[in-house]
Amino acid sequence: MIQWKEDIIINTNIEKVWSLFLDKNIKKIMPKVDEHKLIEKNENEVGAKHQQTYREGKRVETYLVETLAYEDTESYKKKQIHFVLAKAFATNLTFTLEKIDDSHTKFIYEGTNAGVNFIGRAMLKLGNPKGNNLKAVYEFLQRVEQEALKV
Repeated sequence: MIQWKEDIIINTNIEKVWSLFLDKNIKKIMPKVDEHKLIEKNENEVGAKHQQTYREGKRVETYLVETLAYEDTESYKKKQIHFVLAKAFATNLTFTLEKIDDSHTKFIYEGTNAGVNFIGRAMLKLGNPKGNNLKAVYEFLQRVEQEALKV
């Protein structure tokens, strides 16, 4: 299993950063997501389910994303999601925002990626999880920061 927890201070209002995690803006921070469609409940509640289609080169995967946690207060926001990619990798992602002041937000990005079968576990062990994973995590943090500063 691969685990990570990284954070960044973004020089903008917490609401601007949080808006990027709304369904209508998800492609801004996750450009490889081709489709993100709500199929159960509301996007802002625990138990919400989305059908998501992800493209990596020529490979296209469609899977179900479930919201496991959702908090939205003036100074603290959190969304935790779970999905299984390619029937091989169980992924849990948590996006947490903490208001520092009116123009600074701490964004914490954490997650796990675990193999759900022999192939998934083998691929995680054979890959370069530390290097590749950390690079992807930092790229995501930077993308969220860049998009938040545009809003």
